[in-house]
Amino acid sequence: MRTITYSEAIYEALREEMERDRTVFVMGEDVATFGGVFGVTRDLVDLFSEARVLDTPISESAIVGAALGAAMMGMRPVIEIMFGDFLPVAGDQIVNQLAKARFMTGGKANVPVVVRVTTGAPGSAAAQHSQSVESWFLNIPGLKIAVPATPADAKGLLKSSIRGNDPVLFFEHKMLYDRKGPVPDGEHLVPLGVANVVREGRDVTLIAVGGMLRHALDAAQQLEAGGVSVEVIDPRTLVPFDLETIIRSVEKTGRVIIAHEGHRRGGVGAEIAALIAEEAVDWLDAPIVRVGAKNVPLPYAPELEAFVLPGVADLLAAVEKIGMGARVRA
Repeated sequence: MRTITYSEAIYEALREEMERDRTVFVMGEDVATFGGVFGVTRDLVDLFSEARVLDTPISESAIVGAALGAAMMGMRPVIEIMFGDFLPVAGDQIVNQLAKARFMTGGKANVPVVVRVTTGAPGSAAAQHSQSVESWFLNIPGLKIAVPATPADAKGLLKSSIRGNDPVLFFEHKMLYDRKGPVPDGEHLVPLGVANVVREGRDVTLIAVGGMLRHALDAAQQLEAGGVSVEVIDPRTLVPFDLETIIRSVEKTGRVIIAHEGHRRGGVGAEIAALIAEEAVDWLDAPIVRVGAKNVPLPYAPELEAFVLPGVADLLAAVEKIGMGARVRA
Protein backbone atom coordinates (compact mmCIF):
# COMPACT_ATOMS: atom_id res chain seq x y z
CA MET A 1 0.00 0.00 0.00
CA ARG A 2 1.41 3.37 -1.05
CA THR A 3 1.45 6.65 0.86
CA ILE A 4 0.34 9.58 -1.29
CA THR A 5 -1.31 12.95 -0.78
CA TYR A 6 -5.03 13.67 -0.85
CA SER A 7 -4.47 15.71 -4.02
CA GLU A 8 -2.59 12.87 -5.71
CA ALA A 9 -5.35 10.44 -4.77
CA ILE A 10 -7.98 12.59 -6.47
CA TYR A 11 -5.78 13.00 -9.52
CA GLU A 12 -5.32 9.22 -9.73
CA ALA A 13 -9.07 8.66 -9.54
CA LEU A 14 -9.69 11.11 -12.38
CA ARG A 15 -6.93 9.68 -14.58
CA GLU A 16 -7.98 6.07 -14.01
CA GLU A 17 -11.63 6.74 -14.71
CA MET A 18 -10.82 8.72 -17.84
CA GLU A 19 -8.67 5.82 -19.05
CA ARG A 20 -11.41 3.34 -18.22
CA ASP A 21 -14.36 5.20 -19.77
CA ARG A 22 -14.16 7.61 -22.72
CA THR A 23 -17.42 9.27 -21.71
CA VAL A 24 -15.71 10.72 -18.61
CA PHE A 25 -14.38 14.24 -19.11
CA VAL A 26 -13.25 17.12 -16.89
CA MET A 27 -14.45 20.69 -17.15
CA GLY A 28 -13.90 23.86 -15.11
CA GLU A 29 -12.07 27.14 -14.75
CA ASP A 30 -8.36 26.72 -15.62
CA VAL A 31 -8.46 22.92 -15.22
CA ALA A 32 -6.44 22.54 -18.44
CA THR A 33 -4.25 25.63 -18.35
CA PHE A 34 -3.18 25.55 -14.70
CA GLY A 35 -4.54 22.26 -13.39
CA GLY A 36 -7.32 24.06 -11.53
CA VAL A 37 -6.94 26.50 -8.66
CA PHE A 38 -5.18 23.88 -6.48
CA GLY A 39 -3.41 22.00 -9.27
CA VAL A 40 -5.34 18.76 -8.86
CA THR A 41 -5.96 18.17 -12.59
CA ARG A 42 -2.28 18.96 -13.40
CA ASP A 43 -1.29 17.14 -16.65
CA LEU A 44 -4.62 15.54 -17.54
CA VAL A 45 -4.90 17.77 -20.62
CA ASP A 46 -1.59 16.39 -21.88
CA LEU A 47 -2.78 12.82 -21.37
CA PHE A 48 -6.31 13.18 -22.76
CA SER A 49 -6.29 16.35 -24.92
CA GLU A 50 -8.37 19.52 -24.76
CA ALA A 51 -11.37 17.57 -26.02
CA ARG A 52 -11.68 15.87 -22.61
CA VAL A 53 -10.14 18.49 -20.29
CA LEU A 54 -11.94 21.74 -20.98
CA ASP A 55 -11.24 25.22 -19.66
CA THR A 56 -14.48 27.16 -19.20
CA PRO A 57 -15.49 30.78 -18.85
CA ILE A 58 -15.80 32.19 -15.33
CA SER A 59 -19.45 31.19 -15.05
CA GLU A 60 -20.46 28.54 -12.52
CA SER A 61 -24.01 28.48 -13.88
CA ALA A 62 -22.69 27.72 -17.38
CA ILE A 63 -20.38 24.99 -16.09
CA VAL A 64 -23.13 23.16 -14.19
CA GLY A 65 -25.71 23.70 -16.93
CA ALA A 66 -23.40 22.36 -19.64
CA ALA A 67 -22.54 19.36 -17.48
CA LEU A 68 -26.21 18.54 -16.98
CA GLY A 69 -26.86 18.64 -20.71
CA ALA A 70 -23.82 16.46 -21.44
CA ALA A 71 -24.85 13.93 -18.78
CA MET A 72 -28.37 13.63 -20.16
CA MET A 73 -26.83 12.91 -23.57
CA GLY A 74 -24.74 10.01 -22.25
CA MET A 75 -21.52 11.63 -21.03
CA ARG A 76 -20.04 11.53 -17.50
CA PRO A 77 -18.77 15.01 -16.69
CA VAL A 78 -16.62 15.77 -13.67
CA ILE A 79 -16.70 19.51 -13.12
CA GLU A 80 -14.57 21.62 -10.82
CA ILE A 81 -15.95 24.62 -8.94
CA MET A 82 -13.08 26.55 -7.38
CA PHE A 83 -14.71 27.37 -4.05
CA GLY A 84 -17.85 26.07 -2.35
CA ASP A 85 -18.70 29.68 -1.60
CA PHE A 86 -19.41 30.09 -5.34
CA LEU A 87 -22.00 27.32 -5.57
CA PRO A 88 -24.92 29.76 -5.06
CA VAL A 89 -23.92 31.39 -8.37
CA ALA A 90 -25.08 28.12 -9.97
CA GLY A 91 -27.89 27.70 -7.47
CA ASP A 92 -30.73 27.25 -9.97
CA GLN A 93 -28.75 24.78 -12.08
CA ILE A 94 -27.84 22.71 -9.02
CA VAL A 95 -31.03 22.92 -6.96
CA ASN A 96 -33.75 23.08 -9.59
CA GLN A 97 -32.13 21.29 -12.54
CA LEU A 98 -29.32 18.91 -11.57
CA ALA A 99 -31.08 17.53 -8.49
CA LYS A 100 -34.48 17.17 -10.14
CA ALA A 101 -33.81 16.10 -13.74
CA ARG A 102 -34.01 12.36 -13.07
CA PHE A 103 -37.24 12.70 -11.09
CA MET A 104 -38.92 15.05 -13.56
CA THR A 105 -38.24 12.64 -16.44
CA GLY A 106 -39.78 9.74 -14.58
CA GLY A 107 -36.38 8.13 -14.13
CA LYS A 108 -35.63 8.08 -17.85
CA ALA A 109 -32.68 10.46 -17.63
CA ASN A 110 -29.54 9.53 -15.73
CA VAL A 111 -27.57 12.47 -14.35
CA PRO A 112 -24.00 11.21 -13.71
CA VAL A 113 -22.48 14.59 -12.87
CA VAL A 114 -19.77 14.91 -10.22
CA VAL A 115 -19.27 18.43 -8.91
CA ARG A 116 -15.81 18.62 -7.35
CA VAL A 117 -15.69 21.63 -5.08
CA THR A 118 -13.35 22.88 -2.37
CA THR A 119 -14.61 23.49 1.14
CA GLY A 120 -13.27 24.78 4.44
CA ALA A 121 -10.90 27.51 5.56
CA PRO A 122 -7.37 27.43 4.08
CA GLY A 123 -6.12 30.20 6.37
CA SER A 124 -6.86 33.92 6.04
CA ALA A 125 -8.99 33.58 2.93
CA ALA A 126 -11.76 35.60 4.60
CA ALA A 127 -15.53 35.36 4.48
CA GLN A 128 -16.10 34.56 0.78
CA HIS A 129 -13.49 31.84 0.31
CA SER A 130 -13.47 29.94 3.61
CA GLN A 131 -16.93 28.53 4.20
CA SER A 132 -17.99 24.92 4.67
CA VAL A 133 -21.29 24.88 2.79
CA GLU A 134 -22.31 21.23 2.82
CA SER A 135 -25.40 21.94 4.92
CA TRP A 136 -26.75 24.34 2.29
CA PHE A 137 -27.48 21.36 0.04
CA LEU A 138 -28.42 18.77 2.64
CA ASN A 139 -32.03 19.89 2.29
CA ILE A 140 -32.15 19.26 -1.48
CA PRO A 141 -33.47 15.81 -2.47
CA GLY A 142 -31.75 14.29 -5.50
CA LEU A 143 -28.19 15.25 -4.62
CA LYS A 144 -25.60 12.95 -3.09
CA ILE A 145 -22.99 14.59 -0.85
CA ALA A 146 -19.49 13.18 -0.27
CA VAL A 147 -17.03 14.59 2.29
CA PRO A 148 -13.83 12.48 2.09
CA ALA A 149 -11.29 13.08 4.87
CA THR A 150 -8.41 10.79 3.82
CA PRO A 151 -6.52 10.13 0.59
CA ALA A 152 -7.90 6.58 0.37
CA ASP A 153 -11.49 7.77 0.74
CA ALA A 154 -10.92 10.67 -1.64
CA LYS A 155 -9.86 8.25 -4.36
CA GLY A 156 -12.35 5.50 -3.62
CA LEU A 157 -15.37 7.77 -3.21
CA LEU A 158 -14.55 9.80 -6.31
CA LYS A 159 -14.29 6.69 -8.48
CA SER A 160 -17.62 5.40 -7.13
CA SER A 161 -19.22 8.80 -7.68
CA ILE A 162 -18.06 8.95 -11.30
CA ARG A 163 -19.46 5.48 -12.01
CA GLY A 164 -22.84 6.22 -10.43
CA ASN A 165 -25.87 7.64 -12.22
CA ASP A 166 -26.79 10.42 -9.81
CA PRO A 167 -25.38 13.92 -9.25
CA VAL A 168 -22.77 14.09 -6.48
CA LEU A 169 -21.44 17.16 -4.70
CA PHE A 170 -17.89 16.10 -3.86
CA PHE A 171 -16.45 18.36 -1.15
CA GLU A 172 -12.64 18.48 -0.89
CA HIS A 173 -11.23 20.31 2.14
CA LYS A 174 -8.50 22.73 1.10
CA MET A 175 -6.29 21.91 4.09
CA LEU A 176 -6.27 18.21 3.21
CA TYR A 177 -4.72 18.43 -0.27
CA ASP A 178 -1.15 18.09 1.04
CA ARG A 179 -1.90 15.54 3.77
CA LYS A 180 -0.54 12.06 3.12
CA GLY A 181 -2.08 8.70 3.84
CA PRO A 182 -2.11 5.07 2.70
CA VAL A 183 -3.99 4.26 -0.51
CA PRO A 184 -4.40 0.66 -1.73
CA ASP A 185 -2.70 -0.38 -4.94
CA GLY A 186 -4.83 -1.31 -7.92
CA GLU A 187 -8.58 -0.84 -8.20
CA HIS A 188 -9.90 0.96 -5.14
CA LEU A 189 -13.58 1.81 -4.71
CA VAL A 190 -15.36 3.08 -1.60
CA PRO A 191 -19.17 2.83 -1.71
CA LEU A 192 -21.22 5.90 -0.86
CA GLY A 193 -23.28 5.54 2.30
CA VAL A 194 -20.85 3.48 4.39
CA ALA A 195 -19.27 5.18 7.42
CA ASN A 196 -15.81 4.32 8.70
CA VAL A 197 -15.07 3.60 12.37
CA VAL A 198 -11.60 5.12 12.29
CA ARG A 199 -10.86 4.52 15.97
CA GLU A 200 -12.74 2.24 18.34
CA GLY A 201 -13.65 3.39 21.86
CA ARG A 202 -16.05 2.75 24.70
CA ASP A 203 -16.87 6.09 26.42
CA VAL A 204 -17.77 8.66 23.75
CA THR A 205 -18.82 8.53 20.09
CA LEU A 206 -17.19 11.38 18.17
CA ILE A 207 -18.63 11.84 14.67
CA ALA A 208 -16.16 13.93 12.66
CA VAL A 209 -17.17 15.30 9.26
CA GLY A 210 -14.56 15.97 6.57
CA GLY A 211 -11.72 18.18 7.71
CA MET A 212 -12.61 17.73 11.38
CA LEU A 213 -11.40 14.11 11.35
CA ARG A 214 -7.78 15.10 11.88
CA HIS A 215 -8.75 17.20 14.91
CA ALA A 216 -10.93 14.39 16.25
CA LEU A 217 -8.07 11.90 16.15
CA ASP A 218 -5.75 14.34 17.89
CA ALA A 219 -8.34 14.95 20.61
CA ALA A 220 -8.99 11.22 21.02
CA GLN A 221 -5.28 10.57 21.52
CA GLN A 222 -5.05 13.24 24.21
CA LEU A 223 -8.16 11.94 25.96
CA GLU A 224 -6.88 8.37 25.90
CA ALA A 225 -3.98 9.48 28.06
CA GLY A 226 -6.50 10.72 30.61
CA GLY A 227 -8.49 7.50 30.64
CA VAL A 228 -11.31 8.52 28.27
CA SER A 229 -11.82 6.12 25.36
CA VAL A 230 -13.20 7.87 22.27
CA GLU A 231 -14.72 6.12 19.27
CA VAL A 232 -14.12 8.26 16.16
CA ILE A 233 -16.45 7.80 13.20
CA ASP A 234 -16.03 9.37 9.78
CA PRO A 235 -19.41 9.35 7.96
CA ARG A 236 -17.62 9.79 4.60
CA THR A 237 -20.90 10.76 2.93
CA LEU A 238 -23.78 12.87 4.21
CA VAL A 239 -26.18 11.65 1.52
CA PRO A 240 -26.59 8.72 1.68
CA PHE A 241 -25.92 8.62 5.42
CA ASP A 242 -24.92 5.50 7.35
CA LEU A 243 -27.08 5.83 10.45
CA GLU A 244 -26.76 2.14 11.39
CA THR A 245 -23.04 2.42 12.14
CA ILE A 246 -23.69 5.50 14.27
CA ILE A 247 -26.44 3.80 16.27
CA ARG A 248 -24.27 0.75 16.97
CA SER A 249 -21.64 3.05 18.40
CA VAL A 250 -24.16 5.03 20.49
CA GLU A 251 -25.48 1.78 21.98
CA LYS A 252 -21.93 1.10 23.19
CA THR A 253 -20.85 4.54 24.43
CA GLY A 254 -24.05 6.37 25.42
CA ARG A 255 -22.54 9.76 24.55
CA VAL A 256 -22.28 11.61 21.24
CA ILE A 257 -20.33 14.59 19.94
CA ILE A 258 -20.77 15.73 16.33
CA ALA A 259 -18.03 17.90 14.84
CA HIS A 260 -18.02 19.79 11.56
CA GLU A 261 -16.24 22.93 10.37
CA GLY A 262 -19.37 24.59 9.03
CA HIS A 263 -21.34 26.99 11.16
CA ARG A 264 -23.00 25.31 14.12
CA ARG A 265 -26.44 26.84 13.56
CA GLY A 266 -28.35 24.70 11.05
CA GLY A 267 -25.23 22.72 10.23
CA VAL A 268 -24.96 19.06 9.30
CA GLY A 269 -24.56 18.26 12.99
CA ALA A 270 -28.12 19.37 13.64
CA GLU A 271 -29.50 16.82 11.18
CA ILE A 272 -27.31 14.03 12.51
CA ALA A 273 -28.29 14.90 16.08
CA ALA A 274 -31.97 14.78 15.14
CA LEU A 275 -31.56 11.35 13.55
CA ILE A 276 -29.84 10.01 16.65
CA ALA A 277 -32.50 11.52 18.90
CA GLU A 278 -35.22 9.86 16.84
CA GLU A 279 -33.61 6.44 16.55
CA ALA A 280 -31.31 5.99 19.55
CA VAL A 281 -32.48 8.28 22.36
CA ASP A 282 -32.92 5.36 24.77
CA TRP A 283 -29.19 4.68 24.61
CA LEU A 284 -28.09 8.22 25.45
CA ASP A 285 -26.65 8.95 28.90
CA ALA A 286 -26.03 12.65 28.17
CA PRO A 287 -27.24 15.33 25.75
CA ILE A 288 -25.83 15.30 22.23
CA VAL A 289 -23.21 18.02 21.79
CA ARG A 290 -22.50 19.77 18.49
CA VAL A 291 -19.14 21.38 17.71
CA GLY A 292 -18.95 23.78 14.77
CA ALA A 293 -17.82 27.23 13.71
CA LYS A 294 -19.22 30.19 15.61
CA ASN A 295 -22.13 31.89 13.87
CA VAL A 296 -20.24 34.78 12.25
CA PRO A 297 -18.71 35.20 8.79
CA LEU A 298 -15.17 33.81 8.67
CA PRO A 299 -12.64 36.54 9.56
CA TYR A 300 -9.43 37.29 7.68
CA ALA A 301 -7.25 37.92 10.75
CA PRO A 302 -5.55 34.65 11.77
CA GLU A 303 -6.29 35.14 15.47
CA LEU A 304 -9.97 35.79 14.85
CA GLU A 305 -10.24 32.95 12.33
CA ALA A 306 -8.76 30.54 14.87
CA PHE A 307 -11.27 31.75 17.45
CA VAL A 308 -14.25 31.17 15.12
CA LEU A 309 -13.22 27.79 13.71
CA PRO A 310 -13.60 24.60 15.78
CA GLY A 311 -10.49 22.71 16.80
CA VAL A 312 -9.04 20.23 19.26
CA ALA A 313 -9.70 22.47 22.26
CA ASP A 314 -13.40 22.65 21.38
CA LEU A 315 -13.60 18.86 21.17
CA LEU A 316 -11.89 18.46 24.54
CA ALA A 317 -14.32 20.95 26.06
CA ALA A 318 -17.26 19.04 24.56
CA VAL A 319 -16.08 15.77 26.09
CA GLU A 320 -15.73 17.44 29.47
CA LYS A 321 -19.23 18.89 29.12
CA ILE A 322 -20.97 15.59 28.50
CA GLY A 323 -18.92 13.84 31.20
CA MET A 324 -20.09 16.16 33.96
CA GLY A 325 -22.43 14.35 36.30
CA ALA A 326 -22.71 11.39 33.91
CA ARG A 327 -21.67 7.82 34.45
CA VAL A 328 -18.36 6.94 32.78
CA ARG A 329 -18.57 3.39 31.50
CA ALA A 330 -15.91 0.91 32.53
